[in-house]
Amino acid sequence: MDKKVVLLVEDNSDDIALTLRAFKKSNFPHEVVVARDGQEALEFLFGQGVSGKGPLTPSLILLDLRLPRKNGMDVLQRVRSERRTKLLPVVVLTTSTEERDLFECYNQGANSYLRKPIDFTEFLDVVRRVEEYWLHLNQEPPHAQSK
Repeated sequence: MDKKVVLLVEDNSDDIALTLRAFKKSNFPHEVVVARDGQEALEFLFGQGVSGKGPLTPSLILLDLRLPRKNGMDVLQRVRSERRTKLLPVVVLTTSTEERDLFECYNQGANSYLRKPIDFTEFLDVVRRVEEYWLHLNQEPPHAQSK
């Protein structure tokens, strides 16, 4: 199995820890890079980035909506506007229950919209399903496979 990169865009340190714990508990074999705000996510995707290696293309973006500096919707719009990233799978993982957020995310090209469960067991199940579908069953766009 090829090791893939997942970009987790999340500002809440508790949610980051919970997500990383869920990945670890499910024996997640891939690299997770954390961007703690929308601007950092854009730097990772399009600039020098948090890795210091220049722009990288993850296999999956897990995107929160309520972020400092640039919000998740801004990140989603930029990802969809660039040729290199417009086909990347973007899963919105948020606590928002606002119908307008749901509509706008799909309108801007999100591939999926998931509400974060509060219960850890339920959250672990969500993480396992996201991994199974987006990193194993789903076929990546051709540009992403030729990294």
